[in-house]
Amino acid sequence: MPTYNEAQTLPMTLTKLLDRVSKVDVLVVDDGSPDGTGALADEMAAANPRVSVMHRTSKDGLGAAYLAGFSWGLERGYDVICEMDADGSHRAADLPLILDELKANPNASLVLGSRWVPGGAVENWPKHREFLSRGGNTYVRVMLDLGLKDATGGFRAYRASVLKALDFEQIQSHGYCFQVDMARSVLEHGGEVREVPITFVERTAGESKMSGNIVAEALLKVTGWGVEKRSAQFLGLFKKN
Repeated sequence: MPTYNEAQTLPMTLTKLLDRVSKVDVLVVDDGSPDGTGALADEMAAANPRVSVMHRTSKDGLGAAYLAGFSWGLERGYDVICEMDADGSHRAADLPLILDELKANPNASLVLGSRWVPGGAVENWPKHREFLSRGGNTYVRVMLDLGLKDATGGFRAYRASVLKALDFEQIQSHGYCFQVDMARSVLEHGGEVREVPITFVERTAGESKMSGNIVAEALLKVTGWGVEKRSAQFLGLFKKN
């Protein structure tokens, strides 16, 4: 659970998660939040052995925080490693659905909590955000042929085995495009990705980290990957002929 200035939402999010899912441990990865989020996380960790905290001294991007968390979990032998936002947008009630899907499908390497499959929904989202998310995911499908409805979502569960197979040094993204990068990397390594419907709830406190720079990075990265993919396909056809 990566955090940066989530003091208003982290306590409630953690409490709901720990109450709802009894077999889950939580690592909070805080990037030096100036609002005291890290200190709040330390207090909760002191009161509950299921909570741990990683303090990073600088804000190096969402992707770097996730990779640090993945490495922490792999070093400690966890079989499944999940991602979940701290701002309340991901409901604790949906995590068992994601984990059940992974358990029911032994071949699945990654399960995505999806807003855009049948049964998925968003609550209290402004229309421009919905348009951006739907449009972005459509662009990802067209450019990368991933076959996923919600490749940008950050509520997901990985098997540790697939994370061990990936070279984290090759993950090229630091912003929200990180989610797309991870999904395509799993698929490129022969992993199976499944989606289950979730309800995404717009945060009621704090500020969104979405910005024009983040959108631009995602657009440029996906376009570049798409061009590489199409070029490789074209060259493959040329060689066959």
